[in-house]
Amino acid sequence: MSGNEIWLESLITKTPQEGRELAIKMSRKSIAAIQTDPEVRKNLRKDYAEDTKQLIASANVIAIEFQTIAAANNYWR
Repeated sequence: MSGNEIWLESLITKTPQEGRELAIKMSRKSIAAIQTDPEVRKNLRKDYAEDTKQLIASANVIAIEFQTIAAANNYWR
């Protein structure tokens, strides 16, 4: 991921569904920023793909991102 790439222009979304999709994207981008080698990320997938605890941890990261987005969108009121 390029340091100059702007992929997050706003947390504002039209719907909660779009907000959830953005939360997933944000989570993925965070992992890519931490582990910059795509081959390493690909190889690590097998370690967590069937590990319930790691999958739940991933879902928690998405939930936290979604909380942030929901608050920015005034909970779509």
